[in-house]
Amino acid sequence: MKIIQVRTINFSDFPNITMLEIETDAGIVGLGETYYTPRSVAAYIEEVLAPMLLDADPLQIEAFWRLAYDGSHVYGNKGLEMRCLSAVDVALWDILGQHVGQPVWQLLGGSSHPDGVPIYNTCATAGYAQGTPGIRRHIRSKQSGAPIESLYRDYEAWHEDAGKLAQSLLEMGIRAMKIWPFDAAALSNRGQTISWKELDEGLRPWKQIRDAVGMDIDVILEGHGYWALQPARRIAEALEPYKPALLEDLMKPDNPRTLAKLRESTRTPICASELLMNRYAVEEMMRANACDVVMTDVTWSGGITEARKIAYLADTNNLGVIFHDCTGPVTLAAGLHLSTHCTNTWMQEIVRSFTLGFYRDLVDHEFVVENGRMHAPQRPGIGVAIRPEALDREDCVRRVLAERK
Repeated sequence: MKIIQVRTINFSDFPNITMLEIETDAGIVGLGETYYTPRSVAAYIEEVLAPMLLDADPLQIEAFWRLAYDGSHVYGNKGLEMRCLSAVDVALWDILGQHVGQPVWQLLGGSSHPDGVPIYNTCATAGYAQGTPGIRRHIRSKQSGAPIESLYRDYEAWHEDAGKLAQSLLEMGIRAMKIWPFDAAALSNRGQTISWKELDEGLRPWKQIRDAVGMDIDVILEGHGYWALQPARRIAEALEPYKPALLEDLMKPDNPRTLAKLRESTRTPICASELLMNRYAVEEMMRANACDVVMTDVTWSGGITEARKIAYLADTNNLGVIFHDCTGPVTLAAGLHLSTHCTNTWMQEIVRSFTLGFYRDLVDHEFVVENGRMHAPQRPGIGVAIRPEALDREDCVRRVLAERK
């Protein structure tokens, strides 16, 4: 079996998502994905990775990963290069699974979570982080026809009444949530300081949640890497009475020693970081004793091949792992295969306004939460494919990057 074509798929309604299809002469098409800078992604894959892929055996995944990674060292092996390699790697695993007739989680060694993987809901609204201002105004669900923001306006909800939002999540069986109420202060102050008034305003949704549902729901703080050490310590201390489940990326993980100082100053577990692009950076963070739970994104940090090694590295150090998704449906599917397999999975991140909205419009798999858990797709490979009707959308652009002549 050989690779005969490499192509990208983009949707202008979701401008940060790049889907990648790798087609073989056996008729198998593998699907991958990554997020951010779609034009740069397409250019790098076309210029660097596609020539390596054409006529190659798609089943030799580990060998291709090392070839592509070593070949990109002159570019820095970070950011764009790892995201592009991630998309290719996921597509190759999809081909392998389809070739042998097994889902990826089975190829990895089977399931450690037969009842499904625990999930938490990142409380965003459809259009969040999509890169186009105002996009939430016009994205509509193809299934219901309703504006997606009218289905689950979770971002607005935790600004208005986070307690009601927590009740809504519990009614759906979701028992963990993530919010980021200190971001406005960080952006105003460049992350260097936070006043007592700003701190109290950021605590407001935490008070609402605990008043409404008590300790029935776990709450994670997202920090987006905005804070310097001193204000991060102040935030962590102020949150302790509200029993946050995790503090995620209060500071950037660029300096693990400084992050370790934050960890030493709080009883709340530290989660870091999808911003680290490979296992070498994660290993450095662990050596500094800078985190309690590892977060990684399968389609940023090197695909299934590298994310699996990151998860195993965390397991070796008795740390849990979370697989990030606030991006696209293939990323979530790939994360679910790994989280299903890994014994040290802490949780899988989801965004219900995505999974119940545009994810269902783009791919043929329904991501269902049952009793606070979600199962990985059961079909061979990644177990999701782009809906034929999605390819007929007016905003769909399909581009061939390379093909056998």
